[in-house]
Amino acid sequence: MHKTDSNIIAPRQRASTFCRLYGNFFFKNFRSPKYLSLRPLRITVRHPGMTKKRILITGAAGFLGSHLSDRFLAEGYQVIGMDNLLTGSLDNIEHLFKEKDFEYYHHDVTKFIHIPGKLDYILHFASPASPIDYLQMPIQTLKVGAHGTHNCLGLAKEKGARILVASTSEVYGDPLVHPQTEEYWGNVNPVGPRGVYDEAKRFLEAITMAYHNYHGVETRIIRIFNTYGPRMRVNDGRVLPAFFSQAIRGEGLTVFGDGSQTRSFCYVDDLVEGIYRLLLSDYHLPVNIGNPSEITVMQFAHEVLELVQNPKAYIDYRPLPVDDPKQRRPDITKAQTLLGWNPKFDRATGLKLTYEYFKTVVRVG
Repeated sequence: MHKTDSNIIAPRQRASTFCRLYGNFFFKNFRSPKYLSLRPLRITVRHPGMTKKRILITGAAGFLGSHLSDRFLAEGYQVIGMDNLLTGSLDNIEHLFKEKDFEYYHHDVTKFIHIPGKLDYILHFASPASPIDYLQMPIQTLKVGAHGTHNCLGLAKEKGARILVASTSEVYGDPLVHPQTEEYWGNVNPVGPRGVYDEAKRFLEAITMAYHNYHGVETRIIRIFNTYGPRMRVNDGRVLPAFFSQAIRGEGLTVFGDGSQTRSFCYVDDLVEGIYRLLLSDYHLPVNIGNPSEITVMQFAHEVLELVQNPKAYIDYRPLPVDDPKQRRPDITKAQTLLGWNPKFDRATGLKLTYEYFKTVVRVG
């Protein structure tokens, strides 16, 4: 018997019955952090001869982490989801607890990470990611970019696992080069209000490269541009959930400045495909993943108004925030040539799919 066999909760049949009978009751009634912090919550079944690849996804209860968990389970992996629910929600992964190949650890990655047994891959996606979050939690944002990344890299080194870390287009700051290539070093204000997120991700990239060069860890770095889709938090402050929730409620769509600043929006399924391909590639330097279809914020607001068709909704102009990027568009040449990746979802299709989700979660009145 292997050492990790002591972690078996029950044989497959009994575990399946337990999850089916009691899973919904447990997660509806005991999801409070005071219960979840007692010990890692783990639902796992192992049996002799299992050869599936095993992957850890940090930030698994978040928007991107939950979609990645779906994808890797569908690809036949054993998935370990880790989250401290600072910004994530168990609602995003509750449907996975019945899966025999899914485990969940309630854990803060800024603390030491221990995963028993083998580990083939790590996706480090734990971090506050919206302006509201990292302005309210600046220290936690810096810590997860520094301590959290360090812990994940140390785990990858110990396990001999390949790790992909989630960086962001924010490392380019308010760019002076357009569109942004991976070779552009950026224009970031390290002491501005957005600096905690920008610099946390720049440090994440630096320490990842250090572990690759000094320790020989297999690393991958993705720079994610604006992404949208189901499971975005309604109140996370980013432009798409803000516009949809405001339009559905018949409120003013908050447009900062004159709305001439540009963004490029990538549907979540396209992003997940790019992450999957990059993880399994042999390229260790940063790669942009995003949709290069660029649009002004004002144009985007009108697209949302046209889709939602709420006559009470209107445009509400507000002052432009400090260090708000004036333009954002990825150069995806590397993703195209190295990964054979291109976005498949046009914005009209992606917005319709996302609108269907927001209609179910936005409360009116």
